[in-house]
Amino acid sequence: MEKKILIISQNFYPEIGSAANRIKNIYQLLQEHNYNVTVLTTQPSYPNKKIYYDEKFWNDSSLNHDNGKIHRVSITNRKYSRSLFNRLIYYLEMMVKILWFVLWDKRKYDYVFVTTPPIFIGFVGLFAKLRYRSKLLLDVRDLWPDSLKGVGVFNYSIVLKLFSYLERLLYEKADKIIVNSLGFVKHIQTKAGVKESQISFVPNAARSEEVSREKFEINQPFKVIYAGNLGLAQDIEILKKLARSLDEHNIELTIIGYGLKRPELVEFIKNNSLSNVTVLSPQTRKECLAIIARHQVGIVTLNNNEVFETVLPGKIIDYMTCGVPIVASVKGYSKQVIEKENTGLIASMNDAQEMLDHIFYLQNNPDYQKMLSANCIRFINEKFVWERNIEIVTAYLNKKHINV
Repeated sequence: MEKKILIISQNFYPEIGSAANRIKNIYQLLQEHNYNVTVLTTQPSYPNKKIYYDEKFWNDSSLNHDNGKIHRVSITNRKYSRSLFNRLIYYLEMMVKILWFVLWDKRKYDYVFVTTPPIFIGFVGLFAKLRYRSKLLLDVRDLWPDSLKGVGVFNYSIVLKLFSYLERLLYEKADKIIVNSLGFVKHIQTKAGVKESQISFVPNAARSEEVSREKFEINQPFKVIYAGNLGLAQDIEILKKLARSLDEHNIELTIIGYGLKRPELVEFIKNNSLSNVTVLSPQTRKECLAIIARHQVGIVTLNNNEVFETVLPGKIIDYMTCGVPIVASVKGYSKQVIEKENTGLIASMNDAQEMLDHIFYLQNNPDYQKMLSANCIRFINEKFVWERNIEIVTAYLNKKHINV
């Protein structure tokens, strides 16, 4: 009998970013494994609605003609602003509208797959579990509300304690928990007493056809890239210092960036006349990977906060997918992956000069650079390919469960 799955996610195709790409791949691959999958999501708005007026982002015909399998709710308030009040209103409006859909939906589902953050969507998933009498798969992409404290935008202790209680409740009520970083496992176990067997690691990954197969070209011009969010979690001050220093050394830096800090960075580059720095507008995933592949180093920065020690930024996976060695200012799980797999060089936190020294070292040692590039591609092929990792999800779905 065909199993029916409802995926509830704020982010989905054609949005850019790791979250939307993750859910798109899970949706498509579950369909390929003969599951009957429906998606409940919002109208595309990340990082802003206007970029999706461009048809180039709607580049998957199979998803453009979804045969009633993709349901989108429209949110009037803007999330992506500096106003905390606006963000909360956005999340509450989204929660209410998706909850309303679930309340009046007459279909039945064997499983509800809900991805968080935001935590508000997680609770819609919990309601959907009860409404449909389904099993709940909770997909954890970030630790919320810890990440709110980490970026310093929310420090109301009473509200944070409430959110922390709700977080624990979600972990306790989920039938299965999926994480995109092994760094989350200990936190969830400690928080809610969840057994390790109940948690599965399904990382953000690449499709097999996306993984670089090109030989490393030593004679290519040496160029550096930063691709991804320019938000509160990233260390923009290090990027400014790197941009200035790389420009002084006549090394090209490409930035494919979006997020709250993008205008600040663009203004800095303009005011300092950094002619070797190019800032590109958001690109489709295919375009972004093609641009990354033409560079020799990929930059990763995170703010020096304990909460970010558990994450594995999507840009790390994207750089390795393209065979691009990494120079990073990170700690924790990201550092462990890069060092263990020998796919890049790690600088101390907030140390732009050490990052710059690593970049120079790679520029002057092409053979070492070539070795790191090969390690990147090997690691992705071994552990971070969607076609293989989806089997972790289907292994759970194929078990016999008794609904209550």
